[in-house]
Amino acid sequence: PKMDIFSIFTLFGGLAFFLYGMKIMSDGLEKSSDGKLNKNLNMITKNRFFALLFGAGMTVAVQSSSAVTVMLVGLVNSGILEFGQTICVLMGSNVGTTLTAWILSLAGIDSDVIWINLLKPANFAPLLALIGIILVMAAKKEKAKSAGGVLLGFSILMMGMTMMSDAMEPLSEMPEFAKMLTAFKNPLVAVIVGAL
Repeated sequence: PKMDIFSIFTLFGGLAFFLYGMKIMSDGLEKSSDGKLNKNLNMITKNRFFALLFGAGMTVAVQSSSAVTVMLVGLVNSGILEFGQTICVLMGSNVGTTLTAWILSLAGIDSDVIWINLLKPANFAPLLALIGIILVMAAKKEKAKSAGGVLLGFSILMMGMTMMSDAMEPLSEMPEFAKMLTAFKNPLVAVIVGAL
């Protein structure tokens, strides 16, 4: 597929879904958070080593550092965690990404195995969306509705991420784009561009 005007529309549509999903998820987390959740997360993230292990473990569990990063942004946005507390978890998440590939290659597990595919956010997000919408529409307790909002928000932002990824896929086949990404001689400039 070639990059065209519809790819740009899909990219911005995906960004809109991503941001909207983030808002719904953050609102749900804010409403459903209680002292117990805050206490447990604060205890885990207080120790840098545990925070690193927690980030790696979460990423291995959901097979996506992007999903873990998004969850952390939601927790910071809703005031449950402070930004400083998430840095070690984010580092652990990046370690977890490499661990996932390493574990799968060591075990020689084929990616067609259904339970492995079910662990991928793009595959379990629709199921979470269904559970989320049932909770939002049918639950009587406000806490259950908020939990449904978290699930629904996460699913929407995962859909947005998938849309953005699909829209940008044609760029991977363009040698000019690859050349542009590797053209930075200055590492600092490369880091700034990567951050942007």
